[in-house]
Parts: sequence; structure tokens; C-alpha cells
Amino acid sequence: MLTVLTLSELSVREIWAKAVSAKHGRILRSVGAHHVIYPEATMGERVAHLIASSMLDFFEFDDGFAIAKTRAPRHAAGRTLAELALRTKHGITVVGIKTHGADFEYAAPETVVPAEAELVVAGSTEMVQRFAATT
Repeated sequence: MLTVLTLSELSVREIWAKAVSAKHGRILRSVGAHHVIYPEATMGERVAHLIASSMLDFFEFDDGFAIAKTRAPRHAAGRTLAELALRTKHGITVVGIKTHGADFEYAAPETVVPAEAELVVAGSTEMVQRFAATT
């Protein structure tokens, strides 16, 4: 807190600080921190998403938007993304596909989903979570 206060008195334009609780974060903001992060809480939420679903990785933005890596549904194998219409049916966008031993491939409508592929999907947090629950 003393460091943040000193930086604030020196008119530093961007001050980032780590907080361990909501009260700690409020204090840091009150003494001049522009950005307060909560890494322990953020990681706890991320791990909870991974444990409670079939997601392999998950990142949520502040505005309710998320990106996740999840296993492709079994029925997707051998079909194109256009045929699957995941955006229409599930409200998510497939950003890319990864298969074991192969490079990451950006998704296109004509992309065929290989068996046992991993999908990188994006969308609202709620829709990404729902989609991951169906895989």
C-alpha cells in the first residue's frame, strides 16, 4: 500500500496492484491503484470451471465473454464446422482446432473436425459453459 501511495504521489499514470481480498483491493484503489488484480481468486474460479466441466482450459474476460478449450463432441468427428452449425445451435464460435501431434488450425466453415479433437471456442461465458457441458 505504501508503494502504491508513493507511485500515486509521483503521478505515475498506470499503477497495478495485487490484492488478496475485496477489502484490500478497496484500500489499494483508495490510495491510488488504477488496476487491482486478484490472482488467487481468479485462478480459483478458473480451476472450478475446469473441475466442474469437460473444459481443458478456460479464460473469462470481465465483460461476460469467455474462451475455452474443450473436447469436441463425439458426433462432430468427420463433419465440417458449417454442418455442425455450433454458433446457431450453441451460441459459440469455434476459433480453432487442435489434435494431438498436429499444429493448431484456425477454424473455417469448411474445417473438418477430426476424431478426438480439441476445440477452442469463444462466446458468452454462459454459452461456453453450456457447450462444454454437452461434450
